[in-house]
Amino acid sequence: MATKYYTHFVTARAKAQTAANANEWSGVVELRHPLEHVGGTRELRALLAQSFDLDSDDIKILHWARLH
Repeated sequence: MATKYYTHFVTARAKAQTAANANEWSGVVELRHPLEHVGGTRELRALLAQSFDLDSDDIKILHWARLH
């Protein structure tokens, strides 16, 4: 069963990681299984990076919360 999360994050290209060049996003992401509380955002960053055609290091999660 899929698990849905609200996420708020910024994307930045590795060459332009200043706040002026970052893009801020928020929305609902659906994962195949629940995130772990410790280090779980690694999977979330990887999924977002794949969707935006970026490296996971270019994604900074500002906030995430599981939707019920």
